[in-house]
Amino acid sequence: MQAKTIVFRILALAVLCGAMNQLSAKPNFTGEWKMNSAKSSFAPLPSPERMVRNISQHDSHLKIKTTQFGQQREIVTELSYTTDGAVCKNVIRGQEFTGTASWDGDTLVIESKREVQGMEIVQRESWTLSADGQTLTIANHVQTPQGAFDITIVLEKQETS
Repeated sequence: MQAKTIVFRILALAVLCGAMNQLSAKPNFTGEWKMNSAKSSFAPLPSPERMVRNISQHDSHLKIKTTQFGQQREIVTELSYTTDGAVCKNVIRGQEFTGTASWDGDTLVIESKREVQGMEIVQRESWTLSADGQTLTIANHVQTPQGAFDITIVLEKQETS
């Protein structure tokens, strides 16, 4: 009887530890994502006609390739971060900027600063993943010398073949 109780307790502890690991696991954004224009909001900026974001996330390394289509041209940006809060440098259209990515619970927060035409632009992106892992919502707060505004980008995960 004593042996059965010990085995039961060990199994129960193993199940509990597995459940705790699942609870502490951070969302993984890896995949191809396409913007849902109807659910996204870019005001006061013009909305791209289409946006595709390819994300690769391994351990604390995050790579983001975004392709935007609009106003008869294509814009591609590639960014890299580590999700441990370390300062990372990236380049967009020849201009270097710094940023950090870190976790706030299950939300990935990316904060960046850059200078455009002599003006400092500060951004704070909050990435959340839906419970089914199929919708990525990015709430982006942008601060410029002319004022602040918010952008919301809703992306839907694409099936890979």
